[in-house]
Amino acid sequence: MAASPASPASPASSASPASSPSPASSASSASSAPAGPTASAGALIGRPRVTQLRLAAFAGHRRAVLRLGPLTVLAGPSGSGKTSALSAYDALARLGGGAELGAVFADPGACVPERARPDAQRRRGFRIGCTADGAEGPVHLDVAVQAEPELRIVGERLTADGVVLLETALRDPGRRAVQAAWHTAGSAPVTRAPLPDDRLGTPLLPLRVAGKTDGQRRVLAAAEQMVVALRSVFACDPLPGRMREPVPTGSGRLLGGCDNLADVLGRTRVECGRRHAQFVAAVRTGCAGPVEDVLAEPVVGGVIRALIDRGDGVRTGLGRLGYGELRYLALALVLFTGPGVLEVDPAGEVPAALQTLTVLADGFDRGLDVRQRAELLRLAARMCERGHIRFVGAVADASWAERTQGVTVVHLGP
Repeated sequence: MAASPASPASPASSASPASSPSPASSASSASSAPAGPTASAGALIGRPRVTQLRLAAFAGHRRAVLRLGPLTVLAGPSGSGKTSALSAYDALARLGGGAELGAVFADPGACVPERARPDAQRRRGFRIGCTADGAEGPVHLDVAVQAEPELRIVGERLTADGVVLLETALRDPGRRAVQAAWHTAGSAPVTRAPLPDDRLGTPLLPLRVAGKTDGQRRVLAAAEQMVVALRSVFACDPLPGRMREPVPTGSGRLLGGCDNLADVLGRTRVECGRRHAQFVAAVRTGCAGPVEDVLAEPVVGGVIRALIDRGDGVRTGLGRLGYGELRYLALALVLFTGPGVLEVDPAGEVPAALQTLTVLADGFDRGLDVRQRAELLRLAARMCERGHIRFVGAVADASWAERTQGVTVVHLGP
């Protein structure tokens, strides 16, 4: 789906993966409407963050470019591609963390545009990419993936300031490798070597590039910026049906479906009283009835359940809460926690001050009433303004969100 509310991008004739991915400059511009100023620039200086998502040929998207602010809302009717856009972002994040291609794309055929025609070798695929801003300026990553007849990366390009820092291409379909060339700017302009075709090449560069020349150091700096920007992504879609029952005590790290919310509450309440108090205040705003505290307690059988303390000795189990109340409570908890509590893969080799947690929330407003969704959006705006959290949520209609300061709205249409 195109990302422009006025003139959707015209579809390409095919999505053949054999060619190298298009550079960032060739992507058509998408329309997005910021509703007020973005987060403080001072809070973001030097901190890598993804500012653009490109879906050149992915699922229902063709040549779509989505501009991402600190707090972004993807808006559009059912079938406009909101979920697939979030899936592409999550896939890039996992690939940036070093995950294998097969683990990231369990059903790669579903990522191929429906009308994409196979090439002469019966190959079909998809192309995605992103831009990461930071101390090195805008760094662009574009990836071409072959989905059929077998899953493999067939092209990757990392660029900055018009310079190709890394480029890979599938030269011999019979080998499980791509030919890579990275910028050297020494006695030889580039260095060539094979890289595996089942992993992204960018996160592998620190293992292959010596860093002896200015060109090599530039490659390493750009690759680090991209990887750090992509890491620490938490994709969540709270499932109230799984949050009502007691859960086993585990790692205390919140899952994407928030199934183990009770286990996480038991940890966060003890570890940070100030943040827990803020969370309780948010729950008080979005849930019916009095709320004195939100806590967890063990029950028979080695499990733990979450409760709302109503005061005067009255406690309400989460099983009694409504669907919207549970989603509201879970999303509020996500916004108040961080990589140490959420089930994410932070870049451990990078100082926490330079990392940003990105929350991807599909169906952000699903089941929420007017008061709940407005309060959650205000909470997200407040957290994003600090610069440590970025948020991308999907909603059907963003007319209510456009009035909130600091929100970037990207309209998707069929």
